[in-house]
Amino acid sequence: MNGELTDYDMYLFHQGTHHRSYQMMGAHLMTRNGVPGVRFALWAPHAREVRVVGDFNNWQGHRHVMQRVNSCGLWCLFIPGVKPLDLYKYEIHTAQGDVLLKADPYAFYSEMRPGTASKVCSLEGYNWQDQAYLEQKSTLPVYERPVLIYEVHLGSWKRGCNGEFLNYCELAEQLADYAADMGFTHIELLPIMEYPYDPSWGYQVTGYYAVNSRYGSPQDFMYFVDYCHRRGIGVILDWVPAHFCQDGHGLSRFDGTPLYEPANPLRAVNRQWGTLHFNFARQEVISFLISNALFWFDVYHVDGLRVDAVASMLYLDYGRAEGQWLPNQYGGKENLEAVAFMQKLNEAVFRFFPDALMIAEESTAWPAVTKPTYLGGLGYNYKWNMGWMNDLLRYMQLDPVHRKWHHNLLTFSFLYTFSENYILPLSHDEVVHGKKSLLDKMPGDYWQKFANLRVLYGFMIAHPGKKLLFMGGEFGQFIEWNENQSLDWHLLDYEMHRRLHRYVKELNHFYKSEKSLWQLDHQPAGFQWIDPHDYNQSIITFLRRARDPLEYLIIVCNFTPVVREGYRIGVPRAGDYLEVFNSDGLCYGGSGQLNRRVAAEHLPWHNQPYSAVIKVPPLAVVFFKPVK
Repeated sequence: MNGELTDYDMYLFHQGTHHRSYQMMGAHLMTRNGVPGVRFALWAPHAREVRVVGDFNNWQGHRHVMQRVNSCGLWCLFIPGVKPLDLYKYEIHTAQGDVLLKADPYAFYSEMRPGTASKVCSLEGYNWQDQAYLEQKSTLPVYERPVLIYEVHLGSWKRGCNGEFLNYCELAEQLADYAADMGFTHIELLPIMEYPYDPSWGYQVTGYYAVNSRYGSPQDFMYFVDYCHRRGIGVILDWVPAHFCQDGHGLSRFDGTPLYEPANPLRAVNRQWGTLHFNFARQEVISFLISNALFWFDVYHVDGLRVDAVASMLYLDYGRAEGQWLPNQYGGKENLEAVAFMQKLNEAVFRFFPDALMIAEESTAWPAVTKPTYLGGLGYNYKWNMGWMNDLLRYMQLDPVHRKWHHNLLTFSFLYTFSENYILPLSHDEVVHGKKSLLDKMPGDYWQKFANLRVLYGFMIAHPGKKLLFMGGEFGQFIEWNENQSLDWHLLDYEMHRRLHRYVKELNHFYKSEKSLWQLDHQPAGFQWIDPHDYNQSIITFLRRARDPLEYLIIVCNFTPVVREGYRIGVPRAGDYLEVFNSDGLCYGGSGQLNRRVAAEHLPWHNQPYSAVIKVPPLAVVFFKPVK
């Protein structure tokens, strides 16, 4: 990672095709003529002069003036004697006569806020122990594997005794062990790139290549990922290429001019979030961003990126009123440069890391988000199903007596579930800013709130698509998520929270054990309606199938608190059916309305050749499996 700048490197960087630009840019420890030091490289095309300042020169840069090495604005300087963890910034003298102090866009490590300086850091030398995990995940496409994602904000999952942050090493051993025990397959981290403002949760970044200093060093984070992999847990990072914050030490007007952002404020400024959009028409920015995506896979062995705010990149009028945006060259609202960037991004990621997860948080009806770029798609392999989430949470917040009038909110998602490769998210955005926690959203008395949450989780597990649950949801966090404090783990001292926790754990492990629930997640052959029409009783019944046609589950969901005795459902084959999971079990806090084993009769029902009579428990989901 410490090679010299070559003409070819510079050519690729300015063409937007340098996929490892972090190996040429930034601060790299090296030895020249037997003298150890650091080579600094920076892109600042409109700067009149650039100096390196730091604690190694008392922040006086007159002795360390960088040399401009090409006409496109690359600057370079080797400084002998600079050591790991030395602080530094770039002193940029603009064409307008201003002097700016900027953090290194390619810095691998930074001061913890409120400090804003970059730190010299080597990323080499860590002894990875995750080869077995990396080889195992390449044996089967992710589409045919169970995926259960535990979404986590590291600063508030757990804290130390005095409210201090846990470091990556402590979090590795606590969080990965916990996630594995609970049956999750992946942990998704809210952004861990360096950011200045805690309430942004990491979505307003200043250091795209710098691992978050709140929780430790780059080597500590390598240990975190390595330990997760050794426990069989994949690691997904939230990544924010849509916009960046306007803090003075960051990317905003980096060399005194709009550089990383578009020049026109109607394109640059995101008024909704007070941030700046990236300029996807500038090739050096493309090199910066695509290299950054690959960096996290390459250097830190992460398994995927969840790309934040994709809709804000796709649409020029996103969050803007009339007169506040500029159309594209054809008069439309589509951001053609952003579309091209995302296609190039995904092509590069899958070229180098074919087993990667590239997940779009995309909230509109933009077509072919998860289709290949050669078919005109954006090239992601997964998309959050925001429509499913919004419809279902709206439905679940209704009093059960009114749900029959809104049955379409429950069934509509099945009409489009195979149009993209979907992840079903119950994410952090749904439990903040007055939206209430998932448990507190649920209507009814104390018992019904927990029962509603159990049927919600059971329905999510049964629905086609991979799954995501935000931390705290697994034990029924009652208050909204607060990034300034730990989750309310003390709730596990209370019986209903403890039983919900057990329910989620056993539901997760049940999901992983049943191929019917994930092997054909993205194929119509993996799903079949039995009865979507019983709106009057707010019950739906459907099949999930594995590749083996004899391996299937029948799922019955009851969204009212009424027990239905003698309820007949159609089944495809003769024989006995075993109730293999029931969310109404006493051990989960339910009422104990169980079925055990039921026999199919040769009586056609629900367009099936056979049928069986079951008991439908209240506010519950039941899974039946044919007895072989």
